[in-house]
Amino acid sequence: MTEQFPENIERLIAGKEYTVDSIGRSDGAVYIFDDMVLKSEKCTDNAISTVEMMKWLSGRLPVPEVLAHEVEDGKSYLLMSRIKGRMALDRYFLEERPDELISLLAEGLKMLWSIDISDCPRMCDLDTELIRARERVEKGLVNTDDAEPDTFGKDGFKDPAELLEWLENNRPESDLVLSHGDLCLPNIFIENGSISGFIDLGSCGIADRWEDIALCWRSLRHNSDGTYGNVYEGIHPDMLFEKLGIEPNHEKLRYYILLDELF
Repeated sequence: MTEQFPENIERLIAGKEYTVDSIGRSDGAVYIFDDMVLKSEKCTDNAISTVEMMKWLSGRLPVPEVLAHEVEDGKSYLLMSRIKGRMALDRYFLEERPDELISLLAEGLKMLWSIDISDCPRMCDLDTELIRARERVEKGLVNTDDAEPDTFGKDGFKDPAELLEWLENNRPESDLVLSHGDLCLPNIFIENGSISGFIDLGSCGIADRWEDIALCWRSLRHNSDGTYGNVYEGIHPDMLFEKLGIEPNHEKLRYYILLDELF
């Protein structure tokens, strides 16, 4: 490793073999050891929230254990236990066991919703998220190149400011639960036919249940329709609603996918 780490972190990883994560979309660096993961990134509110929520969720949900956390020279260094199992985007599930995969995703959502949120330390409801979105828009932090093809441009919104205005004026009613906040397939692990863990918890907190449904549904669609290179005929994202036993709410799906475009 060319990167320098705080002494406490260095002591715990010294001499251990590792690989570098190439799947996640983190702005930092992620080093994968046999039984640990080290995430190095700029020290932001999200980085601090990740540690806070992982500690709060310990014993409540299968999440990584915080082994060490240091902040040094404006960077956050989080060493955590490694979740066992395969990512939900593994071909093993997408190609060979699509029905099992979608059943497990529904199970994962229900696991999140079953958690008592009365003492949850983080609020991520629309009041909070729209304030954060406005800050990002005003600071020019929104990457429109990473958006859905029809979000901006001729048939979409003129720019992030116009999208934000629409989001502020079209807020749906909320059904508050514990939300992962970024429930895409790379953040869910499966082992022996059950959910073995959730990772990347920096956006976790109290929010509308449809936020996680929307982002999970979108991830299923993009991981099966060729967006990331492969097409899996056995995956039909709307099967998620069948497994959850609910009717799709297309207005909320669209709203939360559009909200995510600003982050």
